[in-house]
Amino acid sequence: MAENMSLLGLEDELTCSICLCLFENPVSLICGHSFCANCLEATWNDRISSLSCPQCRKVFPSKPELKKNTVLSAVLEAYRIKAGVSEPVKEHFEVKKKDPDAIKCDNCMEAKAVKTCLTCMASYCEDHVRPHRENAIFRAHQLSDPLPDLMERLCSSHGKLMEFYCNQHQSCICSTCLQDMHKGCEFITADERRFKQKTDLTDKLNILEVKTDKNQQVITQMKEQQSKLKDLAATRKRILEGEYRQVREMIDRDEKEAMLAIDKEQEKGQSKLVSLMKKFNENVEKMNRTKYEINSLLDQSQSLAFLKASVDLPSVVNFEPYNPRVNVEGKEVIGYHSSAVALKEWITKLMEQPTEKRIFLLKPGLGNQFAGIPSEIPPLLPNPRDMYNFSPSVSARMRSPSPGRGSKAKASGAKQKSSNKSANKDQKDHKEHKDQKPNKPRNPSKGPNPVFSKSMENLLDFTPRTVDIPDINPPANLSAGQNSVKRSDLLKYGTIVNFDVRTAHKRISLSDNNTRATVSDDPAHYPDIPLRFSVCSQVLCTKGFSQGRHYWEIKMSSNNFCGLGLAYGKIDRKGPSSRLGRNADSWCVEWFNVKLSAWHNSIETVLQNPNSSRVGILLDCDQGSATFYTVQDRAYPFHTFVFPFTEAVYPAFWIFSNGSSVSLCKLSN
Repeated sequence: MAENMSLLGLEDELTCSICLCLFENPVSLICGHSFCANCLEATWNDRISSLSCPQCRKVFPSKPELKKNTVLSAVLEAYRIKAGVSEPVKEHFEVKKKDPDAIKCDNCMEAKAVKTCLTCMASYCEDHVRPHRENAIFRAHQLSDPLPDLMERLCSSHGKLMEFYCNQHQSCICSTCLQDMHKGCEFITADERRFKQKTDLTDKLNILEVKTDKNQQVITQMKEQQSKLKDLAATRKRILEGEYRQVREMIDRDEKEAMLAIDKEQEKGQSKLVSLMKKFNENVEKMNRTKYEINSLLDQSQSLAFLKASVDLPSVVNFEPYNPRVNVEGKEVIGYHSSAVALKEWITKLMEQPTEKRIFLLKPGLGNQFAGIPSEIPPLLPNPRDMYNFSPSVSARMRSPSPGRGSKAKASGAKQKSSNKSANKDQKDHKEHKDQKPNKPRNPSKGPNPVFSKSMENLLDFTPRTVDIPDINPPANLSAGQNSVKRSDLLKYGTIVNFDVRTAHKRISLSDNNTRATVSDDPAHYPDIPLRFSVCSQVLCTKGFSQGRHYWEIKMSSNNFCGLGLAYGKIDRKGPSSRLGRNADSWCVEWFNVKLSAWHNSIETVLQNPNSSRVGILLDCDQGSATFYTVQDRAYPFHTFVFPFTEAVYPAFWIFSNGSSVSLCKLSN
């Protein structure tokens, strides 16, 4: 504090007598007085006659050599710092000193400085530096190249050269600071610090250069990679376009073959009709000739020859003409239609999956080759060896044969069975024409696409386990291979249906506005009409569907010995073949004791039993499918029928156990 007070008391001594301000670039005359360099130069420029000291009036015979007062400059710098006085704006005199090429000699103030003495804290030109080089007195003085920051090297507190560097405080200090404020600190000389700093910066510069080179190399590699990536993308596009083009070509080819199959069926029907029409025309001609003979005899009724005449009726009179049932619903056509619907459903389900999972769904065996991909994911499409069987849970007699003799033998048996059925049908249609042979049925397995030409038995009975993606956490009583959907999504297609009392078997009693059907041993007093089931305890609903989507739910009091499904209105009502699923006009899922099966055309597909008491049915007439759901908090599909509709289908039910009932539910969230 005392040192600061004594320093602040020197303000009068540090003031220029010309401008009355603190010295700025002070210079000293021979007489010992100091002035601002600019102030003294301006005073002398105003005086033309003589040059004298502005303070003591000593006259100089010639312009004296102005020398910078370095000590006074250091004291001024320290004073400004302690007093908090900002440094004035540097004038032209100091601006020149900032430029290393413009550093002037502190003695003559005119010549260019060539050396700076760090002991004298002054810069000298070639003439004035000569004493430092030639006189032994200045031998200990340290000379360096001209320094523009000479004043900045002085300690602001003590005005001495800061020739040391404190490692602890990371600042330059003078010898006085080293003995006072930085006593006990680790220090090195300024040159050592400068060398260390220079070495460190050089190392950093080398590191930056190496890293810059590496970054440039990587950038060059990335540019090359960009070009390669563009070429790879173009190649990949060409390959992928080729794959998709082949898929489209195969589908287009199969579509053309399907159209040809329909044309062949049409041609076959047309040929059959032409043949029968020709036969009937011949019969008409025979009967017309006989009519002509009879009319001719009638015209001769008065003659004796009339009494002896006799005319026999032709044999064709005993033939009752009929209009044969002709359509284009051959097995091959139905096979094409069913496979197209199934293929569309498979592709739809495939496209709903993320692209990175599709290959593992199509080829689950690849799952073992990639970490984190479960290999037990069921395939979306069946294995090519199992293309003849769409359901993995089909009964043993419906499972596809393994390649070899066994498959050929079974295929031959199926072919022979199909031929016998067709022959029996043709014989029935032409029983009045013994001379007309039945047409030999076409074997679909010899068509251009044996997979799609397979009979409807294998095409229609496939379960969602072969096409659905497994749910992550299905209910415990459901199969792990089932995929749940929101019930609200199904309720959008909700439809109100009621039981048709005209079709109800006499063991079935209806109640609750024909929404509840119960089985009883006491027969109901229903009138005998053709629409009523007389053999199987079954009932249809009043409403049939031929287009759009429709959804309804059924609640079962006991899921033993009951069946839920669909049927055409033309289903048989009297014979044993009227049982749901035991004919070509109905489809059903049936609980028989603890076994759950899907039935169509007397072919059984055993399913996993979810033991549900509430079942939902989604009928999609446009897609030709009917899906059965177990309804809980969500809806879980457990079987799907795929078939082309030829007419309206009706909800159908079979109930066997006494006291059991099924109810049509009111649909609500």
